[in-house]
Parts: sequence; C-alpha cells; structure tokens
Amino acid sequence: MLVAAHRVKNLLTPDEAIRMPGATADLVTIDDLTVGREVNQPGWSWSTDMRPLVGGEWCESHHIGMVVSGHEGFRLRDGTTFEIGPDDVFDIPPGHDAWTIGDEPAVMIEWSGFRTWVGTAGSFGDRILATLMFTDVVDSTATVSRIGDRAWRELLTRHLAAAREILAEHRGRLIDTTGDGLFAIFDGPGHALRCASAIRSVARREGIGIRAGVHVGEVEVVGTGLRGLAVHEAARVMGQAAPDEILVSAPTRAVAVASGLRFEERGLHELKGLEGPRALFAYLDA
Repeated sequence: MLVAAHRVKNLLTPDEAIRMPGATADLVTIDDLTVGREVNQPGWSWSTDMRPLVGGEWCESHHIGMVVSGHEGFRLRDGTTFEIGPDDVFDIPPGHDAWTIGDEPAVMIEWSGFRTWVGTAGSFGDRILATLMFTDVVDSTATVSRIGDRAWRELLTRHLAAAREILAEHRGRLIDTTGDGLFAIFDGPGHALRCASAIRSVARREGIGIRAGVHVGEVEVVGTGLRGLAVHEAARVMGQAAPDEILVSAPTRAVAVASGLRFEERGLHELKGLEGPRALFAYLDA
C-alpha cells in the first residue's frame, strides 16, 4: 500500500520574494498550486503603483484568498465598489482597481491570481519579446503655420487623448509620448496594427495625418521604460512611412500573416544606425 508523501513549505522562507512599489509578495509553490502572502502598504493602489508596470486600464488577474489584517478597497469594471477586511474570504474577478484603506497595511493570503499579477511585474528588468509601435503626426510644422500655435496645441491634445483611449481598447501600454506622437508596447502585432489603424482614422477626422511603424523584437524592460536595438528599429521603420501609412518590419509581417492580416511590399530600406537593408511592408486594412 502506497502512502501519500506530505509536503510543507513556509511563507517565511518563500520560493519567490517579489518587491514592488508599495507592495510585497512572498510565494510558495507545491506542484501546480501557488500560494502567496501579499502585503499592500498604506497609500498603495493598483492604478497608481502597478498600472505603469503592467499596463492596461484594469488589473486582469482573478484573485481568490482571505484577508489576514487591514482593509482593501476594490472598484470593478462595471463601477461596483466594496471593501474587504480581516477574516473575509474573497473572489475578485478580472477587471478591477484596488487600494489600501486606512493607515494599516492590508495583508492577504491568496491561492489564485498571484501567477498573473506578480509574475508579470516580477519579470520587469528582464528581456522580453514584444511588439512596439511608434506614431507621429505628419506635416505638423505646416499645420502649425496654417492654424496657429494655440489651435495646434488644442488639436494635438485632443489627438493624444484619443490615442490613449484607443491604446487601452487594443491592449496597448503607453511607454512615452514623442512630441507629436507616441511610443507603445503590445502583446502581439494584431493589436498594434489595429490600434494604429484606429488612431489613423481618428486623426483623419481631425484633419491631420499620421504615420506609424510596428516592429516585433526583443527589448529590455527598465522600470516603466524600454530600451534596446528593437526600440530604435521600430522608430526607424516609422520614419520610412509615407503620410497615412503604417509600415511594419519583416519579422512583424511574418508573425501577423498567420492571423490573416494583409500587407503590401515596400522594398528594401537602409535604416539609420542599423546594418544592412531591411524589407518593409505596408499594412492594408481589412
């Protein structure tokens, strides 16, 4: 007769210890189960401290656990708000914001949600494969001359605000604004290309044109920023685009065609600072 072996682990000697702005997480894993102790400090909130790291409008993790001490507040995507406190057992669906209530840390034990919530944040500082997108307003100098400085500032503010909303809709994360445009990261070229197309459509209605470049490559995540050769290549790809054109690199096209997206060849181009000619392709809207 076989007797099942027992296994014991202790959160004081965790398999992983994650330290993030305003929050800590200690994790132990037994087989396929990960259990973690999360401590969120007073003043911590997901939207302020975590969103810049992981992107998106809401926390998309599914949290199941119990509160040891302190209080935590939540707001769901549908506007529902509530709080949890000591001895509460909770099941929080994806699509929420969270924050610590009061002057006491919120301490929780969780057995679902940690691998998606902490796993993504814990990977920052590593090199990851990502889809990068740059956009830029074309002929901005001529537009300023035509409508004046004040009208241009108002127009650009509206354009960038609309672009940020479109980014959220297509699961993009804004890395930086670049004068007249923006730099964003996506989890796949399909989202990035459809986002660029939507931004282009909105810009047209405002009477301005944009160009965009999309490139799939490996980048290093440093804090809330990205760096690496792929960032420069994505910017150079955009620089080759004509007004109202969305250009992609060959690696991007190779990944995206599997999703049924269509492209048109734009030939070989020398990209400043990069060795050898690069094949570029124009994205064709469905």
